[in-house]
Amino acid sequence: MTLKAQDDYDAIIVGSGAAGGMCAYVLACSGVKVLMLEAGRDYDPVSETPMFQLPFDAPLRAAGTPEKPFGFYDATVDGGWRVPGEPYSSAEGTDFLWWRARMLGGRTNHWGRISLRMGEYDFKPHSRDGLGFDWPMSYEDVAPYYDKTEALIGVYGSNEGLENTPNSSPGVLLPPPAPRAEELLTQKVCRERLDIPVVPAHLAILTQPLEADRIARMLWPNNEMARRVTAESMRARAACYYATPCGRGCSIKANFQSPTVLLPPAAATGNLNVITNAMVREVTVDTNGRATGVHYIDKDTRLEEHVSARVVILTASACESARILLNSKSSLFPDGLGNGNGLVGKYLMDTVGAGVQGQIPALENMPPHNADGASAMHLYMPWWLYQDQARGQLDFARGYHIEFGGGRKMPGFGSFGGIEPLTMGSYGQSFKEDCRRYYGSFLGFAGRGEMIPNDDCYCEIDSEQVDEWGIPTLRFHWTWSDHELNQARHMQQTFGEIVETMGGHVLSTINEDGADAIAKPGEIIHEVGGVIMGNDPSRSVLNEFCQSWEVDNLFVPDGGCFVSNADKNPTLSIMAIAWRAADYIVDQLNQRNL
Repeated sequence: MTLKAQDDYDAIIVGSGAAGGMCAYVLACSGVKVLMLEAGRDYDPVSETPMFQLPFDAPLRAAGTPEKPFGFYDATVDGGWRVPGEPYSSAEGTDFLWWRARMLGGRTNHWGRISLRMGEYDFKPHSRDGLGFDWPMSYEDVAPYYDKTEALIGVYGSNEGLENTPNSSPGVLLPPPAPRAEELLTQKVCRERLDIPVVPAHLAILTQPLEADRIARMLWPNNEMARRVTAESMRARAACYYATPCGRGCSIKANFQSPTVLLPPAAATGNLNVITNAMVREVTVDTNGRATGVHYIDKDTRLEEHVSARVVILTASACESARILLNSKSSLFPDGLGNGNGLVGKYLMDTVGAGVQGQIPALENMPPHNADGASAMHLYMPWWLYQDQARGQLDFARGYHIEFGGGRKMPGFGSFGGIEPLTMGSYGQSFKEDCRRYYGSFLGFAGRGEMIPNDDCYCEIDSEQVDEWGIPTLRFHWTWSDHELNQARHMQQTFGEIVETMGGHVLSTINEDGADAIAKPGEIIHEVGGVIMGNDPSRSVLNEFCQSWEVDNLFVPDGGCFVSNADKNPTLSIMAIAWRAADYIVDQLNQRNL
């Protein structure tokens, strides 16, 4: 998909992941001439996904390494928490982990595909509890874009009518796959004995072929070209047949990835060009302070290039977009582009994470059975204690959802190393018998919770370090508040209670101190904020359409625009908000306002 840049573009998009891919799709389908710049290499999941290969086919039985922390088969190319030649630093007392995927499609090739809508409370959290900030739009403003995004990418799940867990419109969601044995047992115990809801998860994986013509008409009722390219792209996608974990990519396009779902129809319009291995250094401006284009380093030739357009759209991910803005200094913007109020890089957030492992005797010695399914969970637990929080009965202000899994999935390196505490170190024939006994009886519970933005979590330019392309790098600062620490402690206590109520054994430590329970900042790979939107130009960087207050033809519709970080995984919201911003850009271009 790598093409030579031309001279005349309406819009430049920096980044090709969830936000960049969505903006490219909407703009190209609307007739906008788009140039996309991607810092990583070209990548085609159809030809590069290692389908059907088992852990024993790979080095180290597919175990993780520093270069591939999620295993040998993980789709991430030239990336991870460490990227050769692209360092970053943390201030004293901070240990921030910054995940980057240097490939076409970015993190959409790697993510867990959990697709949860933010709810009414999530868009107005300050109004609810006085903490953080409210978003400049409501759930009702974004709901139509959630519908369109879910229909386009294909999301399975159900409508349960639970508090702050919005329903999708009829005909949008795909049917969820049937729960597995361990999920059914967990659901039964949690519902009947702990009053914790356990409902079908929402994941961006096709459980049946998309109704291409119907969906295309719904998305583009007045645009024949957009209907045609959308329907053609949808017909090229097959339903998941549970062959390969989604983290490897998907050669049949059953899961959502930007290179298989968003970029092909955008390219089919003839309105999208893509340049890969293009490391963007800065956004350029004219004497009037309007964006004119971007400077980038061609990583193949190591030469600096410049491209121009009427609109510049940064979708490089929250921290990378903030870095580009901070490095875009000029006489008009001495502290970075759009940073007149000093808020670029501020209010970074990540998901609060904590976990517990358990062993469930009721699942021992299960006979071999078909445990196929999507590569992630079929059920999950949405947050259920909103009213307890409203009454002040908890010592943290925001909630978390619970992801869980285990059972008789494909074993890999280390799958049976954890049984030693149960077997007292058996070996030989006894060890084989113990493996058969305990295989499938382990469950893991992970909390994914909301972080409240604070003044002590931000990134800035490191004045002492550049990457191999000569671009100044980031330094991170981080402090969790008591709300996050107490939430992480509550997570572990809850998970321990679930395991014990199931008659199981807790295999990991239940920490009394939340600082010992909580994952490192950045470790959950949900960082958002840093270029926040708002209603007040003095207290935000962007307006509700992700448009810079200071540079009206500059937009940042990726995770950087987030005002809060709800317990819902951010990718679905990133795409919905990006679609809304792209519609606004099309309208403003048509009115000649940009």
